[in-house]
Amino acid sequence: MKKHGEAFIGIDAAKARNAVAIAEEGRDGEVRYLGEFDAAPESMRRLVLKLAGKYERLHFCYEAGPTGYGLHRLVVSLGHGCTVVAPSLIPRKPGDRVKTNRRDATTLARLLRAGELTAVWVPDPAHEAMRNLVRARTAAVQAVRVHKQQVGAFMLRHGRAAPVKKSWGARYRRWLQEQRFEHPADQIVLQEYVEAVRLAEERLGRLEAAIAEFLPGWSLAPVVEALMALRGVDLVVAATFAVEIGDIRRFESPRRLMGHIGLVPEERSTGESIRRGSITKMGNARLRQLLVESAWTYRHPPRIGKRKMALVARVPPKVREIAWKAQSRLTARFRALSARGKKLTVACTAIARELAGFMWAVALEAQPRGQAA
Repeated sequence: MKKHGEAFIGIDAAKARNAVAIAEEGRDGEVRYLGEFDAAPESMRRLVLKLAGKYERLHFCYEAGPTGYGLHRLVVSLGHGCTVVAPSLIPRKPGDRVKTNRRDATTLARLLRAGELTAVWVPDPAHEAMRNLVRARTAAVQAVRVHKQQVGAFMLRHGRAAPVKKSWGARYRRWLQEQRFEHPADQIVLQEYVEAVRLAEERLGRLEAAIAEFLPGWSLAPVVEALMALRGVDLVVAATFAVEIGDIRRFESPRRLMGHIGLVPEERSTGESIRRGSITKMGNARLRQLLVESAWTYRHPPRIGKRKMALVARVPPKVREIAWKAQSRLTARFRALSARGKKLTVACTAIARELAGFMWAVALEAQPRGQAA
């Protein structure tokens, strides 16, 4: 049986069944809907092999989402190309208000053939496991914050303010244990809230310990250790940067990385008019938040503390040079922006943008040669 040339397959992936459409090569190539197929790996394997018997070259795509990267790894293992698409960057008509599995699959196949889809970076299983661990730690931080807010709101409703300046220190926790309420139900509520905070903090500690435990066996461990030489970058920030960015070499310049994180300003320019606004806030919000928090440390004069000194001593000389250059430049930059009357939040965001550039340089230097994440 003679095979056809090339085909582009769009898959609307779901938990139980995947909608599949195919677009044949050429501007006027037929686009048709193949139907829904069981999402189990064996069922998708049979579909891929069936299509491979009809076409010489196959290109698959589906949207990134909760179904993960299992389908991508299956298709690639069978020797075909597969693109995991960024859902937010799929071209859509403003007036299109109809959304079905069939239409989504057909649209993906047509746009894949036209080359109009933007791919996301796909991690390997080990990298994905580390990313899950780091993101679980982020969820634990949010849980601790929520439980602490519940305690604060409960005490505020009862008109009780702690006689301490620092919340959730040893004195504050002791003050909470000393509180007594007229109704036993209120006492139970307070104890449950405080216990929820304790359990959430223990969970957070276990996850942070697990990150430190599994880091040495990870391929990007040298990158994490090198990033920790930078001021304001601890284990959590460095590990988050490594798991969210992956292979730093996919960004050809620091500006591309800044744009990926959403730290570049908006721009609306036409003709001779150039207008720039606040940062885009597009891309990776987790990493952007951590970099802004790290940027606050550059409001102090440049210095290397005792704890940081031990980390700096373990990295290559080139990385130490970049780290000190970053500290010297960013502290001076912070002072200059403050002297010009910039709001501290604006100055800190500007420092975070430049810090991302220095992290790009450090990661590029420390990335294992010939090895992707």
